[in-house]
Amino acid sequence: MEITALAPLAPAPKPKPATALLSKVLDFSCVDGPGSRMVLFFQGCNMDCGSCHNPQTIGLCNHCGDCVSHCPQDALTLVRGSGQRKALRCDPALCQQCDDCLPHCPRGGNPAALRFTHSQMLARISANALLLDGVTFSGGEATLQRRWIQGLCDAMALTPSCRSLTRLLDSNGLLAAEHWPALLQRVDGVMLDIKALDNGLHRRLTGRSNHQVLASARLLAEANKLEELRWLVIAGCNDTDAEVAALIRLHRQLQSPVPIRLNGFQHHGVRPEFAETHPPTPASRLDQLDAQLTQAGIEVRRTGIQ
Repeated sequence: MEITALAPLAPAPKPKPATALLSKVLDFSCVDGPGSRMVLFFQGCNMDCGSCHNPQTIGLCNHCGDCVSHCPQDALTLVRGSGQRKALRCDPALCQQCDDCLPHCPRGGNPAALRFTHSQMLARISANALLLDGVTFSGGEATLQRRWIQGLCDAMALTPSCRSLTRLLDSNGLLAAEHWPALLQRVDGVMLDIKALDNGLHRRLTGRSNHQVLASARLLAEANKLEELRWLVIAGCNDTDAEVAALIRLHRQLQSPVPIRLNGFQHHGVRPEFAETHPPTPASRLDQLDAQLTQAGIEVRRTGIQ
């Protein structure tokens, strides 16, 4: 009986490395957590805040190509992707981050957003590590790409040049309770944004309920991972006596006392339609709120630049 040799099996293709879509990477910042920090601004958000100072991080590109002709550096092109579908590509060697393309994205996205693997980002962090105190994951909403963040934190912990850097998360808190533990095992703290305490007002400002946000505040405080509450003060909108009283009540409910950071709403980068109806918050109003919260026994932090 003749036996036919079986052909060797082809090796299984290697899985593609995980990537994260980042709107921007800021190598050095002194306003996104303590000390000198690298900031990763993740693309995409599950809120739609008119007051957002980074509105180009909210939406996701659908490769329509409306922005291509508005790039003065010719860094944006439409190419044929899989299935003959067109895909937008940004050449980082040509892009000057002038932001001329941003107003022409109908989805409020960033056509120049780029994907990074863990190894690419680890190399960038390592190159700047001697000048850094830590890394901050911001956005957009960083928790939407939490699995990639978890993998990067694990890689940082195994890299001698990076393991001493603190890892902080800037979040809107719109994350289900079951997803927090894996993140909290890997980050040193969370800076949680508070948009409004009244649920109706919160919906008007963000398009979403604040129930999960407030639950996240309590969960993070219980885990001793709540670095600070960040309150973007919009004068005449979310700074009423009722809102201030509700914020103080929330703070007293938390198991560990945390500072509240006051940030004044400004027009820089904000969508024009929101800026037209909401004036910048004057420093005098922040001084008043600072005094109220301090009198209530709350540690108040102020961002250095307004």
